[in-house]
Amino acid sequence: MSVEHRPPHAPALDREHAHELLRQMLLIRHFEEKSAELYSAGKIRGFLHLYIGEEAVAVGAMQALSPDDAIVATYREHGQALARGVQAEAVMAEMYGKRSGCSRGRGGSMHMFDASRRFYGGHAIVGGGLPFAVGLALADKLQGKARATACFFGEGAVAEGEFHESLNLAALWQLPVLFLCENNLYAMGTALARSESETDIHLKAQNYRVQAEWVDGMDVYAVESAVARAAESVRRGDGPYFLELRTYRYRAHSMADPELYRGKEEVAEWKKRDPIAAFAARLKAGGLLDDAELAALEKSAWQDVDWAVDAAERGEWEPVEDLERDVYAGAGAP
Repeated sequence: MSVEHRPPHAPALDREHAHELLRQMLLIRHFEEKSAELYSAGKIRGFLHLYIGEEAVAVGAMQALSPDDAIVATYREHGQALARGVQAEAVMAEMYGKRSGCSRGRGGSMHMFDASRRFYGGHAIVGGGLPFAVGLALADKLQGKARATACFFGEGAVAEGEFHESLNLAALWQLPVLFLCENNLYAMGTALARSESETDIHLKAQNYRVQAEWVDGMDVYAVESAVARAAESVRRGDGPYFLELRTYRYRAHSMADPELYRGKEEVAEWKKRDPIAAFAARLKAGGLLDDAELAALEKSAWQDVDWAVDAAERGEWEPVEDLERDVYAGAGAP
């Protein structure tokens, strides 16, 4: 059982794939920036947790997962939904509360869902998606299906009982679960070292005899390579796998967070490792990207965001007469 960090060993990037990775990260970044603006304008209500700074995790992971794999996410899931292929207009309409949203406007920012893409939330409760992922993986094993369930969660969830129960059962039953811990160091607003005696999160999985390693979550290609390797192991029947993806969010925990727990200097230091800027620089150095191509990718991402906002603005509200739809079983239902 390895608990060491293993640098990615993958074939060299080709131009088309590199541009797709960068395009998706730009889409998520601009989508989130626009969402913050719309929240301040009162267009988006409720809670809003932004993914700015963590784009490499969602994009790298989703590139490595197959359409048959299941995805279970947290309340900071806009980026994962977009990278999974949920249409930007469906995500934005959901945050507006419109019926054209991916959850018919009933879930909002924290409850994105798209069964056609096996994207099963959006879970607002910290750690709440972990046992759900174990259940999905158990169903696949019982049915003999060689696919993985990828479960995203933050490092704050490791203090919850569900975390330990889920890892224990996944290891005990050798379930095809890929645990993806997005370690952004602060959970809601408490520094990791103030809440956990063991700050190397991936080591916790070792206690349950789960294969585990940490990954540079600011490097999209490192994430893609590690997730591809881990997902293949899971699908092969080698039991669960745990990846600690070390990343950083540039914005506060949520739009309601005054962010009094860290200094601007620390955030500025992490921004020097920005996953988008670093990847673009890497591609330019390798001759895979020029300024004109970068400008075109930026323009394409903003066009997608503008279209999503326009579609959400034009979208219809769910009629009042449908208020009880999907809440209770109808008369005569078993």
